[in-house]
Amino acid sequence: MEIHQLRYFCAVARDRNFTRAAAREHVAQPSLSQQILKLEDELGAKLFQRLGRGVRLSTFGETFLPRAKAILRDMSEAKTEIRHMAGSDSGTVVLGVIPTIAPYFLPSHLVRIARAHPFIEIRVVEEITPVLLAQLQEGILDMILVALPLPGHELTFQEILSEPLYAVVPAAHPLARAKSISLKQLKSDPFLLLKEGHCFRESVVSACDRSRLKPNVVFESGQFQTILGMVAAGIGVSVVPRMAASPYKGCRFIPLADDRAHRRIGLAWLRSHFQTRAERFVAEQFLQVAM
Repeated sequence: MEIHQLRYFCAVARDRNFTRAAAREHVAQPSLSQQILKLEDELGAKLFQRLGRGVRLSTFGETFLPRAKAILRDMSEAKTEIRHMAGSDSGTVVLGVIPTIAPYFLPSHLVRIARAHPFIEIRVVEEITPVLLAQLQEGILDMILVALPLPGHELTFQEILSEPLYAVVPAAHPLARAKSISLKQLKSDPFLLLKEGHCFRESVVSACDRSRLKPNVVFESGQFQTILGMVAAGIGVSVVPRMAASPYKGCRFIPLADDRAHRRIGLAWLRSHFQTRAERFVAEQFLQVAM
């Protein structure tokens, strides 16, 4: 049994598709399939049920998956600890971050970290929170930058900042010049929201619930920029965090009149994860924002 076979198995289990898993692992799909077959031969059981173009875990696969993840996690921890014992301040830190934070928060901070410590390489994985949590558990990521709170007791997290939410309306909207606005004032407007799976969507839904507003959602996207373009075109209204409320032609950003309408952002890692000097340095640089 080879470590790369376990990694490929976990990738297919996550993506439910051999082609996507091969692309994620940067390996040819036939090679990945061959390694999975070798693993199945060694175990004496089929790990997947083939369903057309996709697959799903067999009963044997469901049983084997948590053990495979644990082995990969232990291997990652062992490598991390040995590197730390070697006393190196250099190294690679793999950081997961959600799409509603990455383009607004990361660039300037990554530049600052690179200048402070040029021997540390930061690799960034941009995904929605459920995917990042799964990859953190599998040892693929060292830490994640996400919205808080997070589920589970196996995580350590530190809040970095809290930012208010803003309504965004077309420039010609009757409330475009308002100093602040309640979501209830937008009850007659069509809403444009992020897709299911984005944690910021839940922040907006919670704010709507507090305002006793059931938004009429007419458009969903995975990117704030797409939503802002639709708002500018007059198709509807939306809500964004402060970091995304930068000038955008055709849009007006108005603070929400709701003291609880804010988003908490934090850095999280597994309690069991042994942090290298490089990881501690990166974490400290991000946590300086909270000071």
